[in-house]
Amino acid sequence: MSQIHHSTDKLQLTELLHQAVSDKNTAYIQELLKGLVPEEIAEILEATPPKERNQLWTALPPDLQGEILGHTNDEVRTRLLSLLKADEIIELTETLETDDIADIVQSMPEKDKAELLEKLPEQERIAVQTALSYPEDTAGGLMSTDFIAVRSDVTLEVVIRLLRKIGALPKDMVDLIVRDRNGKYQGALKLNDLLTHDPETEVSELVDTERFAIKALTPAKDVASVFEKNDLVSIAVVDERNHVLGRITIDDIVDIIREEAERTQMASAGLDDEEDLFAPPLRSAKRRSFWLGINLIAASLAATVISLFEASIEEIVALAVLMPMVASMGGVAGTQTSTIVIRALATGKLGAKNRQKLITKETLVGVLNGSFWCFVTGTAAWLWFDNVFLGIIFGTAMLINLTAAALAGAIIPLALNKMKIDPALATGLMLTTVTDSLGFFVFLGLATMVLTV
Repeated sequence: MSQIHHSTDKLQLTELLHQAVSDKNTAYIQELLKGLVPEEIAEILEATPPKERNQLWTALPPDLQGEILGHTNDEVRTRLLSLLKADEIIELTETLETDDIADIVQSMPEKDKAELLEKLPEQERIAVQTALSYPEDTAGGLMSTDFIAVRSDVTLEVVIRLLRKIGALPKDMVDLIVRDRNGKYQGALKLNDLLTHDPETEVSELVDTERFAIKALTPAKDVASVFEKNDLVSIAVVDERNHVLGRITIDDIVDIIREEAERTQMASAGLDDEEDLFAPPLRSAKRRSFWLGINLIAASLAATVISLFEASIEEIVALAVLMPMVASMGGVAGTQTSTIVIRALATGKLGAKNRQKLITKETLVGVLNGSFWCFVTGTAAWLWFDNVFLGIIFGTAMLINLTAAALAGAIIPLALNKMKIDPALATGLMLTTVTDSLGFFVFLGLATMVLTV
């Protein structure tokens, strides 16, 4: 089996699986999947058309299905859950952590959620309901209640007896959460200290108070930033009164980073990263029509600006040749600036105190680039069309549009972010509208005033 995995890439493996599904060769399907981790199987399911996906899903071992569901996107997860009965869903959640069970519950129809929760063991049900009470994109929505907490006023011997009684440690656990008698977070006890110190030593003497906890309502992207900056493997989650609720582990953070990258990439084209790759054409068309309509409105605005100077364009054909260059250069300059601003917002480097300085800096960059390309393009247009006035107009329009594009590229994402609109989703469209319309207006307007008088 290992030879198959090493000698074939993921696409080839997917194609082999599709063929095995078509041949209804269950034994070969299971052989191909042997050795793959749940994340890889989830990616293969997402890349498989619905009919074959359903057949492949039923061929998967039940003890793997739950973990695989935790790594599929929302739409695919919902479709796969619809193939299972309530008892089967309960069975596949038995080995899952709280956060993964909560993801599954959120993907179920409302009428089925209550039924599923009722069938969960009481302690697990309470934990899942706690996780569901927080927004999905917060620390509370990400956390798992699969953790071990000890009191600070007990000895290490008591802690060791507790661990022996539990029998198995949660995954990615490198320390124990320490809390007081009232359940309030105090710090962490490293497993290394637990094993190397005298059993009669009290936990309070070894607790690492530097290990901070994170509030349950902290946004997911801020949680990811905390992990990155502090090189964490896990972190405790607390409520507003500092009571311990659960913990978040590094595997959840890796998923957040990947999902955020995919979401940003898809959002820049007005698409949903949770959409099934093989969703019905009509549904996909409906989702995309909205942004196509918005783009049509933006393009119509630019076309309207051009139509205002139709007579000038007919009289001086060179204008039609040169005007796309003005808009294109402005678009690139604006995109460069907006990318920097969006990234700074996403990484928490840009706030109220330093945004004005960044706007000023990016505008100055626009002026400097505009001045340089004003000279280059103006000279080129003069030599090309043997018209010094056309060269001056073209260069001036380039300077104005590059400066305005840099300013717009900084302001638009900041404005969208302040209005709680994802800058990655709408900045590109708004910026293109500004640079195209302004570029055409400035260039054609100056040409009309100077050359057609």
